[in-house]
Amino acid sequence: MTDIRIPADLLPHDGRFGSGPSRVRPQQFDDLMNRAKTVVGTSHRQQPVKQLVGDIREGISALYRLPDGYEVILANGGASAFWDSAAFGLIERRAQTAVFGEFGGKFAKAAAAPWLDAPDVREAPAGSVALLEAAEGIDLYATPHNETSTGAMAPVRRVAADGALTMIDATSAAGGIDLDVTESDIYYFSPQKNFGSDGGLWLAIVSPAAIDRIERIAASERYIPEFLSLKNAVDNSRKNQTLNTPAVASLSLLESQVRWMNDHGGLEFVDSRTRESSDTLYEWITHNEWATAFVQDEQYRSQVVVTVDLDESVNASRVTSVLRANGIVDIDPYRKLGRNQLRVGTFASVDPLDVGSLADCITYVVARLD
Repeated sequence: MTDIRIPADLLPHDGRFGSGPSRVRPQQFDDLMNRAKTVVGTSHRQQPVKQLVGDIREGISALYRLPDGYEVILANGGASAFWDSAAFGLIERRAQTAVFGEFGGKFAKAAAAPWLDAPDVREAPAGSVALLEAAEGIDLYATPHNETSTGAMAPVRRVAADGALTMIDATSAAGGIDLDVTESDIYYFSPQKNFGSDGGLWLAIVSPAAIDRIERIAASERYIPEFLSLKNAVDNSRKNQTLNTPAVASLSLLESQVRWMNDHGGLEFVDSRTRESSDTLYEWITHNEWATAFVQDEQYRSQVVVTVDLDESVNASRVTSVLRANGIVDIDPYRKLGRNQLRVGTFASVDPLDVGSLADCITYVVARLD
């Protein structure tokens, strides 16, 4: 099986197509090495690291065209930690959550904390999208923007409900999909997808209403662990630092990527880039009878994670094994779906030309399998 050799002229320049952690541009590593003597190994309370954090916050503010009052906050722990932070510091009594994949389901579990009322869970099968809608007694509405596990993408729209907040899990969407961020109160993400950094860090774009909610809950009698306190995150972010020591290398990779995005045209640039890559794959699917888009409804198909079902006559694991032997990696399906499927990350750092080469390579391999 692995004796299949793909001609060199078909291969992509870079064979990494993972859905996270994602491809990192070489320039990001160059910037990290240039910072080695001034930032790496320096206390996060000192000016070099605080300047780096400040540059990240300013860069993301510019990228998302933030209006007055919106802020960028950050802390250690990744999106998994933010889910628990939101349960402690953003939900007053009850949340409504949209679940249409693995990651939306994880926040729904966090929102079922014993000090809160049971969440109103709006659920849809994998490959489709569950939508939020106004309901009585809900003070926070939460949905993924892009479901990394399935390749389904939901619209970002504020739920019209007096006093309620709208919260978006943007981990695989942020930095790759254009939107009006004011349609949300909390737009949070880890930087290991489009932003080409490492995990262990979360960032959130928060509205004035979200800041007010954080302040109010923090001033209540609710117990909130220090590490998960969003009030601590706000206070430290305004000083361009984190409560705990951050991974400075991750901050450097992130800052380099945000600067690259802004220098090339901001969200419009990255949106057009990821859309071109994903459109290439969706168009390729239509020309191969053994391939089908997992997300059937075109309006909900992701432009940053493309999932492709293969006919039962084509063994996806054999395809990925051959591709890996030829230097094309990380297009395996999400393990818990258990489908005969390929999953391709078309994040901002992925060259659309490489995506076209990937499609040609898959076709070449499938035609030569026993």
